[in-house]
Amino acid sequence: MTAGPDAAGDEAKAADHPFISRPHHTLLALSLPILLALIAEPLTGLADTAFVARLGSGPLAALGVGTVTLSSIFWVFNFLGIGTATEVARALGARERQIAQEVAGLAMALGAGLGLLLLVAGGLTAGPVAEVMGASGSVLDAAVTYLRIRLVGMPALLIMSGAFGALRGMQEMTIPFRIAVSINILNIAGDAILIHGAGPVPAFGIAGAAWATSASHWIGALWALGAVRGHLGLPKALHARDMRLFATVGRDLLVRTGLLTSFLLLTTRAATSIGAEAGAAHQAVRQVWLFTALVLDAFAATAQSLVGYFRGAAMIAEARRVAFVACAWSLGTGAALGAVMMASGDLVAAALVPPEARALFGPAWMAAALMQPLNALSFATDGIHWGTSDYRYLRNVMFLATGAGATAILLLDIPAAGALTLIWVITAGWIAIRAVLGVARIWPGLGASPLRADM
Repeated sequence: MTAGPDAAGDEAKAADHPFISRPHHTLLALSLPILLALIAEPLTGLADTAFVARLGSGPLAALGVGTVTLSSIFWVFNFLGIGTATEVARALGARERQIAQEVAGLAMALGAGLGLLLLVAGGLTAGPVAEVMGASGSVLDAAVTYLRIRLVGMPALLIMSGAFGALRGMQEMTIPFRIAVSINILNIAGDAILIHGAGPVPAFGIAGAAWATSASHWIGALWALGAVRGHLGLPKALHARDMRLFATVGRDLLVRTGLLTSFLLLTTRAATSIGAEAGAAHQAVRQVWLFTALVLDAFAATAQSLVGYFRGAAMIAEARRVAFVACAWSLGTGAALGAVMMASGDLVAAALVPPEARALFGPAWMAAALMQPLNALSFATDGIHWGTSDYRYLRNVMFLATGAGATAILLLDIPAAGALTLIWVITAGWIAIRAVLGVARIWPGLGASPLRADM
């Protein structure tokens, strides 16, 4: 899928983009709805946990098995949203609306097809999968029930992923935000009625939580599909040849996601091996660190869409300007997050860390706070390189970073004093490799960079 031949004409047409005259305002205005949409999901997860917790420890454990399993599956298919956002943005920058429609339509159709396959395969394998995740007895039965009902909503979830990618590629960021917030509110309302019952509605227990989520996902999918149809239009036909795009993106992002997940699992395993106190302290640091990632991911998604758009319009100078503005705001936000973390360490420890683990928590927390600027740059450059379809480069960088980080974790002297802090120092090094090589791909333009100034 390539841009049209009249690059000069496309550049003239793209010159009225609001980023040209108000770059900082445009970046922030596009990033805020993404941030709010990203925050909505974990908040709903907390609400689900609170409702199911009233059923007892067994259903709560089953909820944990189900949500972790389904989250891992969804990560595998995140290429639908990422690849669609880039290609739609690039096509619209090149004034190739038909190509944008074809990409969006194929992404949603592919999401529906993959979701149906997961529904069938997951329904047949829910029991063995839950057993692998450690469920047994009544927890196993509840987890299987939850998984099978949630899988009914998997086609809707993947359709939404493709549709959200298309909308973000169009820079229609408020629509995914409205959909995300609305369906999460519906999910919580469904929890309140279906889990414990209300009026004539009987109590369905953990099955009620699953039905509330699946139903809200289908409502969101239909809304998102209608939004794409209204703002972009749907293609008259889908072309199998375009599957190559998603196959390539899926391959590289799947490998990258697997490497990223493997490193994070290694760090958790190492921290738990130190002892229960270190495991508890590590979990507290990790949860806050993952929450800060949501803030930084909003800048990355905006940068992806803008870079893709200006590359499609053959305006490399503006794409590089997007990269600079996104990195500047991300770096500043990362520094601010780090400062807030350093100032709030005692409050976080009091809220999340058992008293016996607080001595281990402090130094690890400080290491995580100090790495926030590097973390910000790694996220920003990920988004920028998504916008240039530089997926292979990101995959190779993750190979290098995870290889170095995993080696350091495996060589770590677990019984030594300060081992937990060293785990977070190693994590900072893992982040630094990604950040430095991410920046170097833009300035000066390492290797065959799509954003080299002389392109």
